[in-house]
Amino acid sequence: MNLNGTLLAVDAGNSKTDVAVVSRDGTVLGAARGGGFQPPVVGVGAAVDGLVEIVGRACAEARVPAEFAHVAACLANADLPVEEATLQEELLGRGLSRSVRVHNDTFAILRAGLDEPRGVAVVCGAGINCVGMTPDGRTARFPAIGKISGDWGGGGGLADEALWSAARAEDGRGLPTVLADALPAHFGLESMYALIEALHLGGIPMARRHELAPVLFAVAAGGDPVALSIVHRQAEEVVAMAAVALRRLGLHREEAPVVLGGSVLAARHPQLEERIRELLAARAPKAVIGFVTAPPVLGAGLLALDEEAADPEAKVRLRERYEG
Repeated sequence: MNLNGTLLAVDAGNSKTDVAVVSRDGTVLGAARGGGFQPPVVGVGAAVDGLVEIVGRACAEARVPAEFAHVAACLANADLPVEEATLQEELLGRGLSRSVRVHNDTFAILRAGLDEPRGVAVVCGAGINCVGMTPDGRTARFPAIGKISGDWGGGGGLADEALWSAARAEDGRGLPTVLADALPAHFGLESMYALIEALHLGGIPMARRHELAPVLFAVAAGGDPVALSIVHRQAEEVVAMAAVALRRLGLHREEAPVVLGGSVLAARHPQLEERIRELLAARAPKAVIGFVTAPPVLGAGLLALDEEAADPEAKVRLRERYEG
């Protein structure tokens, strides 16, 4: 095996990590999956230790040493350039390669949705993020670390907004909404008061509030004005991020892809998607919306092949491997 042609692609999200050992011709030689990548919880060193263990399993399947011409690592919680630099140094110190490039994991979704490294992606899953890139290496991005960086929405944010509106509807401070019945009913409860109490006292783990985002969309689909206003605000946030990223890259006046990914957007809720299309057409008329369905590790692999200036046929081969 010619190690100079062996690349490592990593997509490490909060909940799972996918790793692929890829040859320069785009063939996947080995792959492995492991748990989430959470440096803020376990520490940078421990998080990278877990990543290296997954890489070892992929190398065992590929029957190659853990030595690569290049490593493209798309990592959750690499939200700021300083965090990318810290993780890059940590990976370099593990001896996987002398060529390591760390990206925020949103770049994996972006590249998976593009035929070339040119365009913008908005990812709306548990949270929300947006990145963009051009072939000359320029990027656009946001800190995307919550309200302190100006973010709103994602599954968690939508659930919190739905709970806020439902609580105020029940006690009279807010407008009436079906959410006041639908949210507690999801957990088998009869009132928002009971749901608030259960969440506050731990009878229902706070993490389970993410289950309420689909309930919000179902209520909005039924025409509830309050629920629909929350969905439309999410559309406004998606479009605001995409339009700013396009403008930063100088792509707002030309045909350019805007790819949408993450569980909230991939669900293709009509009220959300239609509003996004309407608003984006007004702010960036030439933008072409697409949806990412391929696994993000494909994007990490394509970024590795981009770095190595691989032949176009290699990128086609890799895409065929993951898109079937």
